[in-house]
Amino acid sequence: MGGIFVIVIVFMLVSWLVSMRLKSKFKQYSEVAFRGNMTGAEIAAKMLSDNNIDNVKIISVEGQLTDHYNPLEKTVNLSPEVYSGRSVAAAAVAAHECGHAVQHAHAYMWLGLRSNLTPVVSFASRWMQWILLAGILTITIFPYLLLFGIILFAATTFFSFVTLPVEFDASNRALVWLESSGVTSSQEHEMAKDALKWAAMTYVVAALASLATLLYYVSIFLRRR
Repeated sequence: MGGIFVIVIVFMLVSWLVSMRLKSKFKQYSEVAFRGNMTGAEIAAKMLSDNNIDNVKIISVEGQLTDHYNPLEKTVNLSPEVYSGRSVAAAAVAAHECGHAVQHAHAYMWLGLRSNLTPVVSFASRWMQWILLAGILTITIFPYLLLFGIILFAATTFFSFVTLPVEFDASNRALVWLESSGVTSSQEHEMAKDALKWAAMTYVVAALASLATLLYYVSIFLRRR
């Protein structure tokens, strides 16, 4: 089991570094006043309007970096700092979340796939660690219990990789709109691009960590079955 701990520690460290970098960037750009003097909520409303989307609500949710789009309820959920903020960071995050709403309105394939996978991943996330542990402990007696756990883990790994094009595309839509609408200056646009790049990196690290762990469990199954 030593290998799995090395993998976990390495990716936990990388994830922590990326997360700290993201928080640092968000703090930095949160202190840069947005020349348009619009709040994140106003940015979101304008982007939705420019894309002819009138059935999505913009609401404030508690927490920091808790911003997300809910396709089931059709809500753009913005943290207080983004919802009321008048900074470059607030503009970038608000536009990114609206990018998901635009994806939904245009039936973006990867967003639809991720939404369809959510119930499966929810079930897998609830049980896979227990099944994997039981599978490793009883591999000589019930080898296919570990295989079942691997299949569940593979579903969550697949979900992590499906999330990547969804997040990158939402950022691209946000950046294109911010530039084409004239909402941001060239300098503000580069800041927004940098902030969204680091946000996307958190998903990349998570996907790679999941893949590395999955391959480790596969190697256990192949060696001991």
